Amino acid sequence: MIYRFRIILDHDSEGDIFRDIEIRETDTLEDLHNSITQAFGFEGSEMASFYLSDDEWNQGEEISLFDMSEAANEVRLMRDTPINEVTHEKSTRLLYIYDFLSMWTFLVELAEIVEEAEGTDYPNLMFVHGQIPDEAPEKSFEAENFDDYNDEFDDDLDLDDYDNLNFDENWN
Repeated sequence: MIYRFRIILDHDSEGDIFRDIEIRETDTLEDLHNSITQAFGFEGSEMASFYLSDDEWNQGEEISLFDMSEAANEVRLMRDTPINEVTHEKSTRLLYIYDFLSMWTFLVELAEIVEEAEGTDYPNLMFVHGQIPDEAPEKSFEAENFDDYNDEFDDDLDLDDYDNLNFDENWN
């Protein structure tokens, strides 16, 4: 079977930016990663991860391009994870982060499952809409009531006044 995905750039500016990609359900998430980077014009050399997601786009388990974990904290890898193992009719959404310094964030949704078309090469870029910006859109990670959080640490310390910070210079 062929999975048709819509990959949408998560951004705040006006106008949608997305790509529609067809890929075999038995291909790996690494194959999908390569298709996404090519469809959006990235080199594909940066770190990336997929995250399982629910219907509200909440971030779940990470599936990484490379194993950067410590021995006790093994992480699933894209190359070892078939697409149909993590997406299907009941679980259609993934988050995809490309380049952890720029934080390109994409919403990946399984839109349709169809029969393989004879004579079509997969993965297949079906549709392109919108131009990706030169830089990743900025994310705002603001607390709703920042002043409430800030009051907790309002102790009138001047962090530039080293002489009055009262710490032992010979601490080590």
